[in-house]
Amino acid sequence: MMSKNKKAPELEPIPKNVMNIAWILVLGAVMPLLDSTMVNIAIKHLSNDFSIGLDLIQWVITGYVLSMAISVPLAGWMVQRFNGKWLMIGANIVFLGASIASGLSGSIHSLIIFRIIQGFGAGFIITLVTTLCVEIAGRDRMGRLMSTIGIPTVLGPILGPVIGAVIVQFLSWRYIFFVNIPIGILAIILMTLKLPDFTPANMKAKFDFIGIILLGASSAALIYGITKAAKSAAFNNSTTIGYVVAGIAILAVYMIYAAVKKEQAILPLHLFKLKNFSAVMIGLFLAGIATNGPMLLLPLFFQNIKGFSVLSAGLILIPQGVGMLIARPLIGKLTDRLGARNVVLASLTLAMVGTIPFVFFNEASSLIAVSIALFVRGIGIGGITIPMMTDAYTGMVKQEIAQASVGTRLMQNIGGAFGSAVLATVVSLSIQGKEPTVPLMTTAYHNGFTLALTLCLVLLIPALFLTNKKQAH
Repeated sequence: MMSKNKKAPELEPIPKNVMNIAWILVLGAVMPLLDSTMVNIAIKHLSNDFSIGLDLIQWVITGYVLSMAISVPLAGWMVQRFNGKWLMIGANIVFLGASIASGLSGSIHSLIIFRIIQGFGAGFIITLVTTLCVEIAGRDRMGRLMSTIGIPTVLGPILGPVIGAVIVQFLSWRYIFFVNIPIGILAIILMTLKLPDFTPANMKAKFDFIGIILLGASSAALIYGITKAAKSAAFNNSTTIGYVVAGIAILAVYMIYAAVKKEQAILPLHLFKLKNFSAVMIGLFLAGIATNGPMLLLPLFFQNIKGFSVLSAGLILIPQGVGMLIARPLIGKLTDRLGARNVVLASLTLAMVGTIPFVFFNEASSLIAVSIALFVRGIGIGGITIPMMTDAYTGMVKQEIAQASVGTRLMQNIGGAFGSAVLATVVSLSIQGKEPTVPLMTTAYHNGFTLALTLCLVLLIPALFLTNKKQAH
């Protein structure tokens, strides 16, 4: 009984001012996370409006994603050198300005340019939110604070398509960008008035130009190659192979460079000596395929197999979002109390239980059964990424926090792109060259969900190497 009593003081309530700072930072992250999913809905409308083929229109999404990937290492360096408050305000102003300009675009080329600027701001915002929240959290409340900053990550894929579908149906695609105006203005005002100054962690951090360029170029090449695979439904096309090989080669050059530069590198290799950090990096990549991939398949499954409209497909996904939201506060508390390992293992089990039915669902399946499966799946996937992100910072000193954020954000971006591409390719290959009947398409989606399940099982391996606070006690 003594040991139980000793553990109780671990979870002191988070001071109100710390929670308020976290919520203000989160408000800034709502725009980029909603925006990225809403724009996907508008692609066909953009194509019609500008009378342009999908190849060029796709750059509205691709340009944003690549720019976001490139800006992450730069944000990681700047937050070490400069006051995080003003960096965050600046990133929000850039994102808001680019949103307004995107909405007013008169040509596809200007829209692509403004989307690239938007992506640059988004990369800064997402990296800064994590870094600054970890700085204010302190070790004993990191899980709970990370579960707060994870809320937009949950709401983005769930609410984005629904809001996007409503806007496109009743207004115009331009309002997808104008929706950011009130959110952005409110976030900028609150940040200016309420955010404290964040003392830079390492004022002497040299501008690692070569490291930033190498990491940015590597992640951009990998993501671009992977997205080309998704479009052509094959990983053996020359473009994909060329870019992925280039991305891996640049990454290898970075590793040699970082080994020479040691602590001066933007993402130092000594961080990987921490068993939990290496496990998190592998885990985040696999989670991109195991959890992000099905996020792409689910709305397509409902549209192509069940015959739902875009809006109805978005609405049926709400139980999954509810499950994720319900799980969040509990996940944060359990991570702070038990450590990441047991929370991730339990969450993975639930995610698999919620995904298994989709290997068997077809056009006749009951919507009640579908909703229950989605709800269980939501609770499961709500507890995978946040504990891993929290554990990435375990045992780190202040100046390593920004460096670790660069690693986790890049891995999430690459894993997420990889997840969507791999599952889209599996589904496309299953129906290639055949008559796309409903039974055949159903089998194709079943194959995609089966792969996601298999990768959830693989993800159990790095999860075993995460921190276990119970054992430590």
